[in-house]
Amino acid sequence: MKSYRLVPGHGLAGLTVQERDEPEQGRGQVVVRMRANSIGFRDLMVLADNYPLPITPGVVPGCEGVGEVVAVGEDVGRVKAGDRVAAAVFPRWLDGPFRRDNAAQLGTMIDGVLTEYAVLSEDGVVPIPEHLSYEEAATLPLAAVTAWNALTTGGAPRPGSTVLTLGSGAVSLFTLRFAKLAGARVIVTTSSAAKAERLRELGADEVINYRESPQWWQDVRALTDDHGADRVVDPSGPLEQSLKSVAVSGEVALVGRWLSGAEGAKPLDPAVLFGAGAVLRRVATGSRAHFTELNRAVAAHRVRPVIDRVFPFDEVPDAFRYVQSGGGFGKVVISHG
Repeated sequence: MKSYRLVPGHGLAGLTVQERDEPEQGRGQVVVRMRANSIGFRDLMVLADNYPLPITPGVVPGCEGVGEVVAVGEDVGRVKAGDRVAAAVFPRWLDGPFRRDNAAQLGTMIDGVLTEYAVLSEDGVVPIPEHLSYEEAATLPLAAVTAWNALTTGGAPRPGSTVLTLGSGAVSLFTLRFAKLAGARVIVTTSSAAKAERLRELGADEVINYRESPQWWQDVRALTDDHGADRVVDPSGPLEQSLKSVAVSGEVALVGRWLSGAEGAKPLDPAVLFGAGAVLRRVATGSRAHFTELNRAVAAHRVRPVIDRVFPFDEVPDAFRYVQSGGGFGKVVISHG
């Protein structure tokens, strides 16, 4: 079988394809024939060795993958051969809070899913909604779980409440879809009129062009009669403007560590944090329980993700270059055919 491998810090030059024997399952494990993967900005950070978690040299990259169970080990009871499943990004984080002892992540600390066959713990896989193709389901494990966690931990948005999400990346697109399912009013920031139109087609109630309005937090205040957004999902920064946009006693869900805005941005003024009067919560993707919950919602409402482009498995480097170029709208997917 073919597997991609990486050398941390070498970028695409450190990404190679290797031939390996097909893996065998152990007790409590399953072998999954991968059918589709999804990649994004997170994977570029891993290749550059600019990621919060340690990266094992020679690891199989990729944390988003779905496929078919082809073999099960002893004592496996959650899934069976023939099941369509997705790999959980953090296979040991089943429920509850994120801790050091459940922080092993696919594609960084342990082998990921950019491979033809993967051995996974039965606890680290989740059935995928029946109405989705493998390519569509591959978009869920990272961005969708992150959005679901950001929106629902501590209570889902109430009908009529206001959710603000930043940019038109995958996390924001899923945040938009899930918040609308909850009956929320959704404001989204973006950089172009073309993207604004697509966001409105997906249900955005208000769209702010942050290039035309650099102090976009003022627009958020104006659109909410100075109340602010009840929840802000921040996957792009700058964090200072998110804190100025949030309602008193609201919440800012901080997605990722690079959210102080552009490189070289000034440090966050503690007075801004205090003055927001809101909760600032760090979001690290989500648990298997989060994934299971969002799958129920996706299945019940027949949600279909936004896919920007699909590449074949043999063209993964080209797919990374496409992600690196920016400008897409939706997830970039790898199909195994």
